[in-house]
Amino acid sequence: MTDTVTTLFDQVVLDQVALDQAVLDQVVPAQAPFSTLVRAGQTLRIEDIEGCQAVDTLFYRADDLGERYSSQDTVRAQGAAYVTTGTRVMSNEGRVMLTVTADSCGRHDTSAGACSCESNTVRFGHATKYLHACRENFALEVAKYGLSKRDIVPNINFFMNVPIEQDGGLAIVDGVSSPGDYVELRAEMDVICVISNCPQINNPCNGFNPTPIRVTVRGEG
Repeated sequence: MTDTVTTLFDQVVLDQVALDQAVLDQVVPAQAPFSTLVRAGQTLRIEDIEGCQAVDTLFYRADDLGERYSSQDTVRAQGAAYVTTGTRVMSNEGRVMLTVTADSCGRHDTSAGACSCESNTVRFGHATKYLHACRENFALEVAKYGLSKRDIVPNINFFMNVPIEQDGGLAIVDGVSSPGDYVELRAEMDVICVISNCPQINNPCNGFNPTPIRVTVRGEG
């Protein structure tokens, strides 16, 4: 028991040292967009501060924005439907963009895509048409890099629980992430990371209560 406590304490100390050395440490407000450059060799860490918060995320190659995250290539490369430790995040050119090096949650979706005003209307009724959505967050953020809605591709949903049902359909159910859960990815090339801290309030992906997240980048690039 003592050895276990000591090991946990040592890990907390190591984690804090790593965060103290971060080149970026940013709290992203609930429902907000965010983006940052992550250099090859640096580690991106996304922390679910309060738990049960979906974090919609895209990646673009920094020096060629035409190369970007591919959910299809990522699923095919792993032979698995979910993103977790060891997953190689693949581009539409078949190259590894990032590698998941640590994951305290254990399940991240890359099939359900991002919510939008249009999908909200179809799923939840016309009263939700003008609610803020991830696709609008993405459009605002990618515009900073000269991109448009045409450049928004199917994304990773970190911390989002989307089981595949027996009939092959996807269900969006209560999240499994706890407060402080995190995922870490090592960049294998210079990438632009674009995040929508999901504003969805009509399904349980955010526990019907969107909350802030913490994004850090550490290491030399």
